[in-house]
This record gives sequence, structure tokens and C-alpha cells, in this order.
Amino acid sequence: MVRPKKYLGQHFLKDRNIAVKIVDSLQSTGMPVLEIGPGTGILTELLIKKEYDFSVIEIDKESIVHLHERFPGLDIIEGDFLEFDLKARFSTKLAIIGNFPYNISSQIFFRVLDARQQVNEVVCMIQKEVADRLASKEGNKTYGILSVLLQAYYNIDYLFKVSPGVFNPPPKVNSAVIRLRRNDVAMLSCDEALFKKIIKQGFQNRRKTLRNALKNLNLPGSVYSLSIMDKRAEQLSVNDFVLLTQAIEKEGERAGSI
Repeated sequence: MVRPKKYLGQHFLKDRNIAVKIVDSLQSTGMPVLEIGPGTGILTELLIKKEYDFSVIEIDKESIVHLHERFPGLDIIEGDFLEFDLKARFSTKLAIIGNFPYNISSQIFFRVLDARQQVNEVVCMIQKEVADRLASKEGNKTYGILSVLLQAYYNIDYLFKVSPGVFNPPPKVNSAVIRLRRNDVAMLSCDEALFKKIIKQGFQNRRKTLRNALKNLNLPGSVYSLSIMDKRAEQLSVNDFVLLTQAIEKEGERAGSI
């Protein structure tokens, strides 16, 4: 028996019907599948039956022992996904699936962004509040940094909600399952590092207009006269942020500062 550990943010899914819905939501075919944090193996069992080129990554020693006993021959990567080098292990594109630990779900998505040319799909159960944020569009208060960055490179489907009672132990929050599918944007048509910097700075001061929120970036003075600077970060779509970044680049070239 694997004991759920609070410090690892473990809440083990115990409802097989929910597990089936999660596994059936995976659309990628012909590529490796990596499960993050398999725990007791409720998703693992179903994924093995699907006959994927399948691996799991798990940090909990107790879970690792349990998985080896329950699934002899299972490819288990022992370690922390946040420190794991996907490129060193997988030479092709891959899909990721899992009931993500709620305390590190945002960090997992930032790692996915770093590996966006390799990660084709993600199907995961996360805290409902985070799912709402990731799928949110501009104009909503839940729209934020990860919303924009992920939506720049992925199409996000909000699949279904999950109540606390299907977990051991039950979390104090509701959960939701979402699917990320890589879009056809290989690279943005702007400086991606500057794009990311603008988004982060804008949302760190989300109540301010961009004219005030971006002051610390020392942008060319002419940038601040652009009409888009009257808006707040949460009012801009992904494309708006791309256009803003392009405008800043253009003004910087004129001023010789970027």
C-alpha cells in the first residue's frame, strides 16, 4: 500500500471511470507517452493496455517499489520531472499525461513550455482554479502569465471537472482535466525572449496600464505613446502581445536601443 504524502502533494485518484476518461482523452498516436507521478498506477494500468511506447517518472520511493511489483517490466524513471532532461531521454516528440501534484503544476507547465518543440500533447488533472486560468481568454480576471505563454504555442481544451471525493485523501479544492495540443506556431513572429519579459512584467502589475506596468523595462520613449499602452495586460490577446513586441522591437531599432 502506498501512503499519500502531503509534502509531495499526493492525492491518489481512486475512481476508475474518471481514469478511463483521462486516458481516453489522449489523442497523440505513434509517439512515446510519459506519465508524470503515477502514484498507485490507476492511469498506468490503462495506459499499458493501450500498448503505447510508455514510460513513467516518479519521485516517491514507496510508489516506485509498488509500481515495480504491480507492473513488472514497466519503464520507470526514478526522479523529479522538474529536473528531468526530456531531450536526453526522448529523441522524438512525445505526449505527457498525469494527475499532476497540485503544488508543482505551474512549474510543470513552465518545463513543458521549455520543451514545446518536443512535447506534442499534455493531458492532465490539475486544480480547477489553475485549469480555469490556463484556459481563460483575455478580459477575464483569471487570465495571466501562463495563460498567454501556453496559448501562444498550444490549443487548450477544458475537458471536465472532478470532485474531491474521488481522491485519497480528498483535496480541499475541486479539480479539472485539460488537454494541451501543440499548435502550428514553430516560432512567434517576434523576439520570444522580449515577448516573455513583457508578459511577465505586465501581469506582475496587472492593475496598471501597460504604460505604467512596463516602465521598469526601460523601453524606447516613443513606445509609451502607442495606444495599446492604455490597456492592461489582462486585456491583450496572445496576438496583441506579439504585435506589441513587434512594435517595441521596431521602435528600439529606430532608437538604437534594442
